[in-house]
Amino acid sequence: MASVELKSVSKSYGGNPVIRGVDLAIRDGEFIVFVGPSGCGKSTLLRLIAGLVPVTDGEISIGGEPVTDVPASKRGIAFVFQSYALYPHMTVARNIGFALETLGLGRDAVRNKVAEVAKLLKVDHLLARRPRELSGGQRQRVAIGRALVRKPEVFLFDEPLSNLDSDLRMEMRIEIARLHDDIGTTMIYVTHDQAEAMTLADRIVVLNHGVIEQVGSPQELYHTPKSRFVAGFVGSPRMNFSTVAATGIGADWLLSGPGGLRLESHVTGNRSTPATVGVRPEALSIVAPGSGRLDGVLERIEDLGHEHFAYVRLDADNSWVVRLPARPREDRDTKVGLSFRDEDLFLFDESGARLDHAASHERSAAALAQTSGGGIAA
Repeated sequence: MASVELKSVSKSYGGNPVIRGVDLAIRDGEFIVFVGPSGCGKSTLLRLIAGLVPVTDGEISIGGEPVTDVPASKRGIAFVFQSYALYPHMTVARNIGFALETLGLGRDAVRNKVAEVAKLLKVDHLLARRPRELSGGQRQRVAIGRALVRKPEVFLFDEPLSNLDSDLRMEMRIEIARLHDDIGTTMIYVTHDQAEAMTLADRIVVLNHGVIEQVGSPQELYHTPKSRFVAGFVGSPRMNFSTVAATGIGADWLLSGPGGLRLESHVTGNRSTPATVGVRPEALSIVAPGSGRLDGVLERIEDLGHEHFAYVRLDADNSWVVRLPARPREDRDTKVGLSFRDEDLFLFDESGARLDHAASHERSAAALAQTSGGGIAA
């Protein structure tokens, strides 16, 4: 078993908390991705699991065995770093097999294991080369191979693809996903790249200031975020937000906001006054002014070839982006309307927590139905 469990794990430096009472259970063979803004604690949490830094409070278990006070070398984990950390004077073959040499394995056994791993990672034709003779993608494969040859119980990846260009990152994403399918080892992966998180993860852990905001599948986080933070972090371009005024009695609210926005909302559960509405760019369409939910001025259009981003200013303080498959017919600096469905509306209270409303039940049901089909690209 290679499950990983964290119970009330905290880490502080000089009295400054970085990780704050994290509870997390990772199943055997699961691919978990940590995401969050810079400084949120995702790399620190990975290093706590690895044993590279000690916890301040709490417990960590791997495979059901407590490892909080166990040194990193005895935890049965392998760490793949952003910087590759290859030995420059060694060949690819020695870089991959060096850990086995230090364990005292015989030369033939090391050679056979290195050949097996190199073939799996498609670097078997590079075994005689040194790191300086490799491309970035080849170096990353060798770094993964050095970890894989030890047959660890858990793989830890700390932003392993951030040094690669976009095409190579896409290629390596596919390779890492294939590797996980082939070996089935528990993998914990840190990234700031949403495409990596959404396409690789069985579940995503969203961190904010050392606290877990939400854990769920890519579909769950995208369609049913628990907070404004998660809604704004997951998805590219980010969700459009506007502050609204709410009036009404009981569960019936009339929301009014920029661009002439007026919506009736039937809120259930927490009925505190909604402070924010949110709509994803791909849920919006451009219509004639006065015929949509709100109006604005088309300020700018970005042409990406396969899709277009239209920026619509609602008032002096609010601009929304619309994601479109084709370039809009409207000219810049013209008045346009924006339309969306009730089920594509998100409501958030003053604390940032998402409010449940009648249309959200339809969205939640649809998201659960899609989740069984796997992740989506951001």
